Amino acid sequence: MINLSLSELGAALAAGKISSVELTQLFLARIARENPRLNAFISVDEERALGASRAADKRRAQGNAGPLTGIPLAHKDIFCTQGWRTTCASRMLENFVSPYDAHVVEQLAAAGMVLVGKTNMDEFAMGSSNETSYFGIVKNPWDDKLVPGGSSGGSAAAIAARLVPAATGTDTGGSIRQPAALCGLTGLKPTYGICSRYGMIAFASSLDQAGPMAKSAEDCALMLNAMAGFDTRDSTSLDRPVENYARLLGEPLAGLRIGLPREYFAEGLDAGVHAAVDAALEQFRKLGAVTVDVSLPNSGLAVPAYYVIAPAEASSNLSRFDGVRYGHRAAEYGDLNDMYCRSRAEGFGPEVKRRILIGTYVLSHGYYDAYYVQAQKIRRLIADDFKAAFQHCDLIMGPTAPDVAFPLGAKSSDPVQMYLNDIYTIAANLAGLPGMSIPCGFARNLPVGLQIVGPWFDEARMLGTAHQYQLHTDWHRSMPPGL
Repeated sequence: MINLSLSELGAALAAGKISSVELTQLFLARIARENPRLNAFISVDEERALGASRAADKRRAQGNAGPLTGIPLAHKDIFCTQGWRTTCASRMLENFVSPYDAHVVEQLAAAGMVLVGKTNMDEFAMGSSNETSYFGIVKNPWDDKLVPGGSSGGSAAAIAARLVPAATGTDTGGSIRQPAALCGLTGLKPTYGICSRYGMIAFASSLDQAGPMAKSAEDCALMLNAMAGFDTRDSTSLDRPVENYARLLGEPLAGLRIGLPREYFAEGLDAGVHAAVDAALEQFRKLGAVTVDVSLPNSGLAVPAYYVIAPAEASSNLSRFDGVRYGHRAAEYGDLNDMYCRSRAEGFGPEVKRRILIGTYVLSHGYYDAYYVQAQKIRRLIADDFKAAFQHCDLIMGPTAPDVAFPLGAKSSDPVQMYLNDIYTIAANLAGLPGMSIPCGFARNLPVGLQIVGPWFDEARMLGTAHQYQLHTDWHRSMPPGL
């Protein structure tokens, strides 16, 4: 049962082979057994989960069930969830209980999914390894001496260990795709604006986007159908017609043009990852696709541009956490300014402080034009590169990450090496494009992810392409040993 897809679980529930209560109990038992080792969850509420599962069973009995009704789910702990702690994995919000639901949470609850818990993450989504959480590191189920990727590492680890069949994540520079690659999952970052950011605690507002994480492309399509939608409460939410993201799952790949950026296959790419990606591309050719060489000449500037823009926006967004209205407040202080300083010094971890300082610096007088404005110009050049490439291809493919999962602590003392782990994913966020990662093989017995990037609003074709690949391969069905 734990290895079934969302559609297979929905069919089992519809046929009465299992109830939502029984399914929820199964996953809660797995969480109780495996989470102490993996630390994938920050909060689990068995009573509330079972109450929601009973409501789902009642809804199914009344004939009001949808394809996701009664299926357990986890939310990354960056989404405000009414009555639940929403911590962003930070001491600053350690005891914050949200009075309302994020739009994505509302949408999936309306679809009937059963929330079992909130997953661990890098603090305020700042990290690529899930080692910056105030609540402790998350471990990769494939090898608990390795990182699961970040910042949505808790969601990735939970799905890989089959503690939940699906979860939400957020992606600011690769934080859905990179942990999906390192844990052997499918993860999708939709076009910016497809999923409302209302109730998603902001890191970098022009880059953050919610998305689904699951075992397969089909599962992600079903989740995105529920998650997407216009929301008047979010000024960046796009008012577009309702779309069925699963509509192209059965489409053949004959004639599909796959662009291969030469910059993504250059120095720095692990040989084992390269071999797995090449094998996946050969499988796409067997399915009727053709590959063409393309260039993204400014892709080398993506990381430096991102680490100007994202910290600048983080500096602004996190200024609200001052210990006055909500959040951590220092126990002892002299005056108001001292309270601000002590509360923020105690409430934020080292990586968050680093990015706030960088962001404040690049926004300061005398440096704004030299850094922030230049980074925004580069952002436009990167988007133009993608536009030019899509004149010659339908989708772009390449590695999701330059290497497989690395040891815990291996890069934590070298921020630049940590940041370079997102070298292939950041450009899609800067351009607002949809991107996804699917499992495509193994290197050194660890999962490798293939990244697919499409034109704006082309999620359905990306999901259909990935689904056809997954119909002819079993990488997405692989499970960590011992689980």
